[in-house]
Amino acid sequence: METADLYRGFILILTFLFYTAYHLSRKPISIVKSELHRNCSNVIQPKDINITNNVTWCDWPPFDQDNYQTLFGVLDNCFLVAYAIGMFFSGIFGERLPLRYYLSIGMLMSGLFTCLFGLGFYWNIHSLGYYAFVQVMNGLVQTTGWPAVVACVGNWFGKGKRGFIMGVWNSHTSVGNILGSLIAGVFVSTAWGLSFIVPGIIIACTGILCFFFLVEKPEDVNCSSPQHHSGQERSQEGGETAPLLRDSSIVHPSINGAVSTEPDVIVEEHSEAISFLGALRIPGVVEFSLCLLFAKLVSYTFLYWLPLYISNVAHFEAKEAGDMSTLFDVGGILGGILAGLVSDYTGGRASTCCVMLVVAAPMLFLYNNIGQRSLGTTIGMLLLCGALVNGPYALITTAVSADLGTHESLKGNARALSTVTAIIDGTGSIGAALGPLLAGVISPTGWNNVFYMLISADVLACLFLSRLVYKEAQRWCGCGPRARGFNEL
Repeated sequence: METADLYRGFILILTFLFYTAYHLSRKPISIVKSELHRNCSNVIQPKDINITNNVTWCDWPPFDQDNYQTLFGVLDNCFLVAYAIGMFFSGIFGERLPLRYYLSIGMLMSGLFTCLFGLGFYWNIHSLGYYAFVQVMNGLVQTTGWPAVVACVGNWFGKGKRGFIMGVWNSHTSVGNILGSLIAGVFVSTAWGLSFIVPGIIIACTGILCFFFLVEKPEDVNCSSPQHHSGQERSQEGGETAPLLRDSSIVHPSINGAVSTEPDVIVEEHSEAISFLGALRIPGVVEFSLCLLFAKLVSYTFLYWLPLYISNVAHFEAKEAGDMSTLFDVGGILGGILAGLVSDYTGGRASTCCVMLVVAAPMLFLYNNIGQRSLGTTIGMLLLCGALVNGPYALITTAVSADLGTHESLKGNARALSTVTAIIDGTGSIGAALGPLLAGVISPTGWNNVFYMLISADVLACLFLSRLVYKEAQRWCGCGPRARGFNEL
C-alpha cells in the first residue's frame, strides 16, 4: 500500500473522530433536561432537607418553574441560533485559515464551554443568563467543525467518494450522539455536571490530537495531491462517477496499467475562493439548502427533546430515557448508509431524499400514537423513524454537498467545497434552531402538537425538492439531458 493511501485512511479516521467529538459534546443537554426538572413527588425525600414544595424540591432552579419547557427551548435556541449564524462565516474562514489550527482551537474552545455548563452544578449557579451565554459561545465555536472537516477530506480525496462511502463516514454524527447520550447517562442521576465535563474533556483532547497529528494537505508530507479535472468525468465504464474533487487532466490507462496525462487538456484551477453569491448560483444549492432547513428542524428536535419526551410519555428515568433515545441515532446510521446506496444506484439524490421524507411523515404520526405501547414497538419505531429522518439529512450534508461543491459550473474550482458545505449546513442550522425552540413553545400544549409540527416540516422539505425530483424523473424517462456525474440540476 502506498504512503498516500495510508495517509488517506489515517485522515479519514481522524476526521471521523473529530466530528464524533463535536456531536458527543452537543448531546448532554438533552439527557440532563429530564434531571433538571423532575416530578419530585415520585422522588424519595432526604430526611436532612427541609422541603417546602413537594413538587419542585428536587429540581434545579430556574428550571423548577412551570415554564421549564420554554426555558429549555431558550437554551437550545441560544446554541443553535449562534451555530446557524456562525456557520455562514465559518466556511469562509475554513478556506482561508490553516485547518489544523482552526480545528484545534475550535475543539479546545468547545471543550471549555461544555465544561463551563457542567461547572454550573458544582458552582451552584442558578442564573439562566449564565447557561444561555455558555450555550451561545459554544454554538459559535462549534461551527469550526463541519466546513473544516469537509475541506480537509476534500484535500486528500480527489475522486469517486460517492454516496455509500460518505454515508458510512457521516455516521460520525450518530455515533457522537450515541456516545454523548451514554456518557451523560452515566452521571445524570448522581452529578449532572459531569455529564458535561467529561464530554468537554474528550473534545478538548481530540483538539490536542488534531494539533499534533492532522495533515491538512498531501503536499505537507510530500505526497501527490489528488488530481482535479475540469470537464468530463471519468466514464461509467471506469466505474468512477461523481468525484468529490474533479481531476485537472484527462487520465488514460496505458498498456502496462500506468496512467498518463495529456497536458493539452489541462485546465487551470482557480486559486481564489468562491464568493457567497457565487456559491448560491450553483444549480441545486438553494433547493437542497431549504430542504435541509426543514429536515434538520425535525432531526434536531429529536436530538434535543426525545429523551424528555420518552421520560414524560413512557415514564422512564432520566438514564433509561437517554439510553433508549440512542436507538434513534442507530437508525440514523442505517438510514444514512441506505440513502447513499440507493442514490448511487438510481442516480437520484433528490428523489431518494424526497421518498424517505414522504415515508417519514406517517411514521412520525404512528410513533406518537403507538410508539410507547410496548418495549418492542418503541425500539422498532425509534429505529425506523431515525433512519427515515436522518437519512436525507446525512445524504444532503455529505454526498450532495460534495456533488454541488464540485459542480461543472465551477470549472475545477475545488476550493468552493467548504463554502458550499457551509451554506447548505448553515441554512439547515436555521431549521435546527427553530425546531427545538418551537418544541419548547408548543410542548406545554401537548406532545401531539409537537409531532404535527414535525410532520408539517417533513412535507415542506419534500416540496422544496419537487423541481429537482421532476428533472430526475425526466432523465429516467429519457425526456431530459443525461447527467454527468451529478444530476443536471
